[in-house]
Amino acid sequence: MPLKVYQSLWATELRHPGTAERPVAERFDAVKEAGFDGMAIDLGAMDIEAARRTVPDFARTGLGGLLTAFPRSIEELRPALHLAKDIGAPFVIVIGQVMPLSVAEMVPVIEAWMRVGQEEGVPLQFETHRNCITNDMFATLLLMDAIPGMRLAADLSHYVVDREMMLPISADYQAQVDRLLERSDSFQGRVANRCQVQLPLHFPQHRPWIDVFLDWWRRGFQFWQARHGADADCLFLCELGPRDYAITDAKGDELSDRAGEALLLRRWAFEQWDAAALLPIPRSARDMQGEPSWPSPA
Repeated sequence: MPLKVYQSLWATELRHPGTAERPVAERFDAVKEAGFDGMAIDLGAMDIEAARRTVPDFARTGLGGLLTAFPRSIEELRPALHLAKDIGAPFVIVIGQVMPLSVAEMVPVIEAWMRVGQEEGVPLQFETHRNCITNDMFATLLLMDAIPGMRLAADLSHYVVDREMMLPISADYQAQVDRLLERSDSFQGRVANRCQVQLPLHFPQHRPWIDVFLDWWRRGFQFWQARHGADADCLFLCELGPRDYAITDAKGDELSDRAGEALLLRRWAFEQWDAAALLPIPRSARDMQGEPSWPSPA
């Protein structure tokens, strides 16, 4: 069961005033040279026509493909799935921009996107992300109860901010995070605290939050390894965004080296993957932590 670590094309952007972005082809080459297994295309950061122009770069570099879609309607997902096939993506991550107010109204939207994925033969994973249909952690847990086939891509940094989680993580929050991890088929690398979604990794005051995320990734890998066969690949996506995700100083310069931090995230992911393989197969999240006090299905 190999772990594959991908970099995000969006994460290779500088977005610094007065500094030209490197050509996309050069960024593909740099990611390949750094030893990553693949590149993720984010349709929230580039339009689909620009994304289609990256197809030759995947073929040229041999990097695996991955796609994150931001569909604003049910059918808007379909062209993204076609592109995903062209870049060899094993699944598509969905950050759905149709956002009903109630869980009851969300369910048919998720189910409709899942039908489109089935029609196109592309598995879907719904990212735990803000400003989308899975914006709220509690609502996502209720969606999981209502739709047993709904799979997740776990970027837990968003939910740490969403719920303003405090240290130490409460037993209820830990139980709810375990439920999310048990449903997750891929994982994303970013460390947050309750107020900032992307922390510089070399600041010593952030170490307690780094330890929280290392533990969550290991737990997620345990659940994943228990579900999958020896030949399956698990994807871990390093997704350290440019500003305004990245914290900057008064001059607009970033406080950390995101390219270097992505390599650190990759090392940490492999360490947690290996640690997970040495641990017993976990029980279900509900059994491991007990029933969370809220939310629970009606």
